[in-house]
Formats: sequence, C-alpha cells, structure tokens
Amino acid sequence: MRPILMKGHERPLTFLKYNRDGDLLFSCAKDHTPTVWFADNGERLGTYRGHNGAVWTCDVSRDSMRLITGSADQTVKLWNVQKGTQLYTFNFGSPARSVEFAIGDKLAVITTDPFMELTSAIHVKRIAGDSTEQTEESVLVIKGPQGRINRAVWGPLNRTIISAGEDAVIRIWDSETGKLLKESDKESGHKKTITSLTKAADGSHFLSGSLDKSAKLWDTRTLTLIKTYSTERPVNAVAMSPLLDHVVLGGGQDASAVTTTDHRAGKFEAKFYDKILQEEIGGVKGHFGPINALAFNPDGK
Repeated sequence: MRPILMKGHERPLTFLKYNRDGDLLFSCAKDHTPTVWFADNGERLGTYRGHNGAVWTCDVSRDSMRLITGSADQTVKLWNVQKGTQLYTFNFGSPARSVEFAIGDKLAVITTDPFMELTSAIHVKRIAGDSTEQTEESVLVIKGPQGRINRAVWGPLNRTIISAGEDAVIRIWDSETGKLLKESDKESGHKKTITSLTKAADGSHFLSGSLDKSAKLWDTRTLTLIKTYSTERPVNAVAMSPLLDHVVLGGGQDASAVTTTDHRAGKFEAKFYDKILQEEIGGVKGHFGPINALAFNPDGK
C-alpha cells in the first residue's frame, strides 16, 4: 500500500493521536496549530487555532467530541472537535508537556515542565460535562521527580498514574492521594531520558522509549520489566499494535547532530520488533529527520 503524505504543518510534528473509532487523526506540531485529518485518505478536516507556542501533546475524548491540547505557551486548552472552538483554557506557570483523559473523560492528567523557579509537576483536573461549569482548580498536584516529566498516563481503572521523563525513572502514583507506590529499578530500568510511554489496549502492560537507544515493556501493576528492545539510535516514539505482537520504535539522532546529508546516517526509520522474541522484523523508511511521533489505528491495520 502506498503511504499517504499529509502536509499542513510548518514545523516538526510532536504528537499523533487517533480517536477511538480510528476515523480521525489528530496531529500536534511546533507550529502552534493542532490539526485533524480524515484517517483513511489523509484529507485535512480542520485546525484548532489559539495556542501561541509549540503544541506538545493532545488527547481526544471517547466520544470524539472534545480535544485537549498542551502547549509551550503554558496553557492546556479544551476544544470542541467539530467546531474547532475553544471551550476552556487552563493556565499554568510553565509549559504543558503531556495530557491524557482518564477512562470516562471526567478527569485529565497534565504534566508541566520545570520553568523559572517551578519544578515539574503532575496535575489532575476535573473535566466538567458542561464546559460553562469548568473550573481551573486541580484535584491533585504531584511534585517530586527532578527534570522534565515527558509523559504521564492513567493506570488501570484510573487508580494510578504512571509517569516518566528526564530522570529515567518510571513511577507509579496513587491517583487519589498522590502517594508514590512504585519506582522502576535502577539496574533494569532506562539509563537516559525517557521520551515516550504508551499503554497496551487492555492496559495490562506499557512500553517506554528512551534516549538510551532502547524501549522496554513493563507490567502495569507490578512495574516488572518484561522485555527490552535494543536499537542503535535514540528512541523518541514508541507504539504497540493492538492486533499483532508488534512493537514499533521511531527516533534517530537530532537533526543537528547528523553532519552528513545522507538520510541513512541519522537512521530515520520506524523499526518493527517482535513483541515476544524482541528481535527486529522490519522497518519503514521515508523520513528525512528524526521520528517524534507514532500511532496505530485502533483497528491495528
């Protein structure tokens, strides 16, 4: 099958997210304007205008009615997906790096970067059913990890929050109390910044990608290391097939670090691995810069 090339962003992409039905694809980039596309033919449906900084992340509600985006402009915005209008803006004192709706879309977890005097933090916000009743207050704020938290996601039944970032440690927190429940082991864990985190469709395990040139598969409840996938480039993005035992890693050296003009030098391709056997089974070429975002359609095809 021929790949569909979707052009519309002026700056590098940062994040991709399919809606639950798999018919819409949302993209975020450093150009301030999240965009929604028809997933089957790559047609651009519309854009969400209002951020004045790079948009790092997004998530879409289960019914595909609402989009949440986090940006370097120190805000997180809620949008009406169909109309493209802003429903609410959460203001933070630092850039918002990661957002995710909880199961049920009543809560969202947001991570903010260290900035000026502020340390990085994980915020839990209540998302009102009616946007006119939306408030700014956080249900929970967790601080502690040093450096930037690149990703925070909900654990099973919204009972826990899993976070990871620059200090290379994966942590599991109680989402009610904010108590630290588990940390990944220094020996078996990542050695450098964790760039990405993605959950399995059933939530029982998750995959982390790191600049230490590996991705690791973990048990969600016990934080036991299950598998390690080693590659020869920094990993910026990870994805797991919902259908087959496939793990996909994307990355490559930072464009500024690649001195030659040959795109093979930077190793800008998506690598497929067998989830169980941990060996490389294929790759997809075509990019001329590092891969920052990967996503599987929910149907796995």
